[in-house]
Amino acid sequence: MANENTLIWVGSYTADRNANGKGITALSAGDDGQLSSLGLAVVADSPSFLAVHPTLPVVYAVAEEAKTVRAYRRTGESELEPLGDPWPAGEATCHVAADPQGRFIVATCWGDGQVILYELDHDGAITSRTSAAAAVDPHTATSPDGQRPSRGHSSLMLPDGRVMTTDLGHDLVRVWKYVPGEGLQLDHQVVLPKGSGPRHMARHHSGTVFVDTEYSVEVAAIRMEPDGTYELTAVVPATASGVKDGDAGAEIALSPDGRFAYVGVRGSDRICVLKVSHDGTGLEPVADVPCGGAWPRHHLVREGWLYVANEGSDDVVSFRLDPATGLPDGPAGRVETGSPSVLVPAG
Repeated sequence: MANENTLIWVGSYTADRNANGKGITALSAGDDGQLSSLGLAVVADSPSFLAVHPTLPVVYAVAEEAKTVRAYRRTGESELEPLGDPWPAGEATCHVAADPQGRFIVATCWGDGQVILYELDHDGAITSRTSAAAAVDPHTATSPDGQRPSRGHSSLMLPDGRVMTTDLGHDLVRVWKYVPGEGLQLDHQVVLPKGSGPRHMARHHSGTVFVDTEYSVEVAAIRMEPDGTYELTAVVPATASGVKDGDAGAEIALSPDGRFAYVGVRGSDRICVLKVSHDGTGLEPVADVPCGGAWPRHHLVREGWLYVANEGSDDVVSFRLDPATGLPDGPAGRVETGSPSVLVPAG
């Protein structure tokens, strides 16, 4: 039996995306980096991104092709069952995140740019849905060069209760205020370089938010000013050895001590390691290492280990992280699982 601290939920792409997953699976990660499958937790259609309730045994999953979001309740060591019916989302809903206070979840939609807030009850079930699509015209360009579709890609919960989201199509980071019963209201936005494609975010303990870019394969740093607005302060390459043809940025994660950032790059199939200054203002690429498989869509940094979900090679691999250099060593462990797309600790 797996200890809860080593249990990892794995989302996947399934047959509706011509992929090899079956739903949400459960993995056990040992202290030695070895990985073992605990089997299918629940059958689901392309649960490509997951979030865990902060205090309850509830998992939230997007169904990217079905355009829905659904809650699942943990029923055993590594089993899940539906908690309520699926709720409608938007086109190609690709990310979900949970409020640290358990009041709501936020889903972002790559296909139509929607940012959707779902309020939760005391059991973690979804009770309402409010779309912020009205604030995001899917066909508004940020420059006069022509129309570019809005592509919501991820959300990040900020300590002050606000919510930050990326718009990969419009090269924007938006900050929203949560209004109970009304959903999200736009506070302000941060413009990133055109064509960069902001994708995922990680917040440093200094308060800096690092944003990795899918198209330009860079990392942008944004920091909050005294008036509460965020401003772009730096953009650096994600890779130490340069971008290759066909590369696309994937996930970004920070080491627990904040000294290192890790960016996945699909195409050349690398994990790029960047050194972060103590105050979060400096960021420098130091090394690129093979991801141990193909098409590293997502990765997780936890307790001295790096776990990589290689969608293209149908496996999850583990690397030991050197505490001094931050560099991954391995793979130390590997487990087969169909088209993995996200890794989320169960507790």
